[in-house]
Amino acid sequence: MSATRVFVARLAGCTVFDPAGDRLGKVRDVLVVYRKSDPPRVVGLIVEIPGRRRVFVSIGRVTSISSGQIITTGLINVRRFEQRGGEVRVIAELLGRTVVFTDGSGQATIEDVAIEEFGPGEWAVAQLFVRRPKTSSSPFAKGATVFANWSDVREKTAVGQAQSAEQLIATYSDLKPADLANTLLDLPQARMLEVAEELPDDRLADVLEEMPESEQVEILSQLDDDRAADVLDQMQPDDAADLIAQLSEERGEHLLELMQPEEADDVRMLLAYAPDTAGGLMTTEPIIVSADATVAEGLALIRRHELAPALGAAICVTLPPYEPPTGRFLGMVHFQRMLRYPPHERLGTILDQGLEPVTADTSAAVVSRILASYNLVSVPVVDDNHRLVGVVTIDDVLDYLLPDDWRSNDSDDDAPDRVPNRTPTRAQSGAPRLMNRGRRTTNGTS
Repeated sequence: MSATRVFVARLAGCTVFDPAGDRLGKVRDVLVVYRKSDPPRVVGLIVEIPGRRRVFVSIGRVTSISSGQIITTGLINVRRFEQRGGEVRVIAELLGRTVVFTDGSGQATIEDVAIEEFGPGEWAVAQLFVRRPKTSSSPFAKGATVFANWSDVREKTAVGQAQSAEQLIATYSDLKPADLANTLLDLPQARMLEVAEELPDDRLADVLEEMPESEQVEILSQLDDDRAADVLDQMQPDDAADLIAQLSEERGEHLLELMQPEEADDVRMLLAYAPDTAGGLMTTEPIIVSADATVAEGLALIRRHELAPALGAAICVTLPPYEPPTGRFLGMVHFQRMLRYPPHERLGTILDQGLEPVTADTSAAVVSRILASYNLVSVPVVDDNHRLVGVVTIDDVLDYLLPDDWRSNDSDDDAPDRVPNRTPTRAQSGAPRLMNRGRRTTNGTS
């Protein structure tokens, strides 16, 4: 091995290669099993391969662990990972747990776990990196950190006490929303809900947008109404509308009343459209400017960090007002076209004259053909008075066209990873779906 001791939190996101140097995937967690007296033994890695599928890689097939990369024998089972009884995921389940020192010196929280090789293909937990409670009342103070052997501590498992989710959230802070959503879906249900509770509103909103509808409803049902409304405020209006449409009419209306008025108005407008139309798929937050805006101003707007790439691909030009429904729609300017003109050029002079908007009642099938035929990533949507009401982006259309269960990456030929007759995961269990506003069912019908 290139290393005999590594910290698990640093392995998260490391690339896994085969002996030929081809990329297999990324490490998402380390799997251990407890033993009666010895420290927990490492049984393998949970690796995310293309398609967001999580697979199990036995630690015996890992030939090298070095800075930022892991090399395996190349022989891995690509069947979906399912956790066995007695197995513990270090990042998802062990980090953040409270332990008590056996010498009576108090308790601490596990922030990282060091694993060490003690024989060819044999790894075990070597030490714990733990943080003691802070001793100062200052909000900026932190408790002292120490290294502890496994034998020096015991886990504190008070009945009804939830594990801290803070360390897990910190470990996954760099994950993209889609990857974090997939990670949460792999957690035990109680742990998933606990982590969701601890996520900031904007981060949780991004994660919910990447989850299957059933898990969205499950998480939202665990939040109090005020928190749920705050999270919905942070979501894209079309995603918030899809989620509210799955709730009971009473709770959906109550949450709309608690949301910011402008956000609630956008969601109500989207809920009024049929799910298989441009109005049912569109987002109401495109970039909208006047014809007098310059190329420099337009480029500054699409540079915003929080802007989705599909929305940043083009700018809509309208007459005032500049909030949907706007004044008369004049046209769009694609960002590549802006790059061909000087910064002082007015956007009204470089409109794409060949792009016709669609109306809100245009079918999703027609919108799909327009995007495909003209190699577009977005198409504007106007009302009967030619006022801009939103844009349909390519990700909205893909979300509509793909089967309902595409986010779970399950297929009929998925089989348990290491032993037969496993209990299916939540994504495989076929839980009943609630009302579906803007998605197609798996047989391709609305």
